[in-house]
Amino acid sequence: MARVLCGYLLILAVLIPPIATAQTRPQSGGDFSSSDEPIHPQAKLPKGAILVKGAWSSASDSTTPVPEGGSVVGDIFRNQYFAMNYPVPNGWFEEYKGPPPSDTGRYVLLQLSPSDTRNQIRGTILITAQDMFFNPLPAANALQLVNYSKDHLQADHKLELAPTATKIGGRPFEFFAYWSPVARLHWYVLTTESRCHAVQIIMTSQDTKLLESLVLAMNKMQVSADADPSAGRGGGDVPVCIANYATEDHVEKRIEPVFSERTFNPVPVRIIIDKTGHIKHVHFLSAFPSQSKAIGDALRQWKFKPYVVAGHPAEVETGIMFGRAPNRMNTQAQSASVE
Repeated sequence: MARVLCGYLLILAVLIPPIATAQTRPQSGGDFSSSDEPIHPQAKLPKGAILVKGAWSSASDSTTPVPEGGSVVGDIFRNQYFAMNYPVPNGWFEEYKGPPPSDTGRYVLLQLSPSDTRNQIRGTILITAQDMFFNPLPAANALQLVNYSKDHLQADHKLELAPTATKIGGRPFEFFAYWSPVARLHWYVLTTESRCHAVQIIMTSQDTKLLESLVLAMNKMQVSADADPSAGRGGGDVPVCIANYATEDHVEKRIEPVFSERTFNPVPVRIIIDKTGHIKHVHFLSAFPSQSKAIGDALRQWKFKPYVVAGHPAEVETGIMFGRAPNRMNTQAQSASVE
């Protein structure tokens, strides 16, 4: 447990975004109490137990792939949700598992470090994903997210290579690089979109030749057939992902969740709607157990109009935010539809 928690701290330190954003107080989404009165539940823990407070990710079943479900098997990182197979470079290993998804839909899918640092080889490889349904930044797709990040680097970071279209594993990616003259660190960032997630491979090192070789080795990676920085909306063998789909235009029956406890956190939820309009899968990105139960019980009673593509019903994946949704930057890019 201590090793995992140390890994969380290390990953969060590396993932502090190189952009400047305003801090705002989340507004009530109307589903949870807006009272500021603190709650102090009384509970006894077994001796020797470690209490980790906070919401966690969960799903309504264990067979449907979820973004955080990838793992390294036989020197290959496999993530079924994104149809990703990434051969781990020789001499690199996964030291820590990533933290759970954040309530803004940020994932750390994989973190790699070099196993032999005696030859002054230092660096990290991160594979991350940002759920674009819950993205707090003014970007409607992965390409816009790249351009926003490029335009909002921290003052001590300098752009090294402007965003450039490239291909990795035969699929479109956007590549850009920046660096810190003070720390003499370089970041190489490759981004695409899959199932309405901005998937990024972030490589960091002082050695640009090492970074170049790692980027070239990425061509061995396999990614989803829908991967595209400005598209990536599923379809085919996976559901079509559509933002803001749970509206009165599409929902025939809606039951609001009934909560037994006052809570104050946002609860982002991804759902998959089957071809008949019923919800077949619920993925809680960040929720307390009582919240996931109440929301899950309600969602099981929802009914959508069947979604039709080219005259045939199709499955749909969408996101719903329950509770106190974080404020998003109100820009034209953020309000643009990703359908």
